[in-house]
Order: sequence, then structure tokens, then C-alpha cells
Amino acid sequence: MTHRVCSRSPFCPGRCRCQAPAPPKAEAKAKALKAKKAVLKGVHSHKKKKIRTSPTFRRPKTLRLRRQPKYPRKSAPRRNKLDHYAIIKFPLTTESAMKKIEDNNTLVFIVDVKANKHQIKQAVKKLYDIDVAKVNTLIRPDGEKKAYVRLAPDYDALDVANKIGII
Repeated sequence: MTHRVCSRSPFCPGRCRCQAPAPPKAEAKAKALKAKKAVLKGVHSHKKKKIRTSPTFRRPKTLRLRRQPKYPRKSAPRRNKLDHYAIIKFPLTTESAMKKIEDNNTLVFIVDVKANKHQIKQAVKKLYDIDVAKVNTLIRPDGEKKAYVRLAPDYDALDVANKIGII
């Protein structure tokens, strides 16, 4: 790309004032008046010095951009090993568990130690399609986790136990 050479300077890049159209008279006059006013007023501003109250210099927090990797570091997401079937191991059929079924509308299960109450509730809902009122858990001395699953009032624990095959 070639630039037009200015008549005033051999190094003119072609964007100098000599090639720009002259501003109209009124605009030029206003500009001159503004400049005159600024010169008359002078510079009276004082930049406030910031007082440093601590001898330690803390580096300011700068922008940290999110990582944008070229490829994922894991080829495939990990399989969830704690699914509904892994959470509930088996129902308990001891006499005390039977008493719970009859008196408290509660089923007793042995569950995975890593499962929490929400996961147990969801697993019971899905596997036996019943509504759960609440879940109490404890870890037995042998290291297994026991879950007391209280059913909603509109479900009967005896019927559900029959359907499962506990009784």
C-alpha cells in the first residue's frame, strides 16, 4: 500500500493535518476559546497521596481466566458404582425387624456404608415404588450400615414386606 507523500514532510504517513479537511470557522473559534479558557484557569488539581499503613506489600488480585483445555484429561466419565442396586444389599428378617414392620410401619435394610439417607430413600422409592416418610441409620459393630425406612402413612409395611418376600 502506498501513501501520498505530504508536501511538508518526506516522512508523512498520509494521515497528517495537511491532508485533513480544515474545520469550519465556528468550530475552530470554539476550540480556540476552550483552549484559551483552559490556559487561563491553569492546573489546580492536587493528586491525593495514598497513605501506606502497612509495611507489607500485598499484591493486588488480578484477573484469573478459566482454563480452556484443548482436550479433556479423562476420556470417559467414571461409572457411578453406588447405584440403587448397590445401595440396598438386603432386607433384615430378624424378630426385632419384624416387630418394626408390624408396630412402626418400618422396613429394615442392610445398606452400603457409603450411602447416605437421601440415597437410601431414593433407592427404596425406585426399587419398591413406595413413598418413604423418613430414614434412620446406624452402623453396626460388624461394620455394616443398617437403615430403618419408615414408610408413608398410605403404605402398609406388611404388604410391602410380603411383596418383597421378607415374610
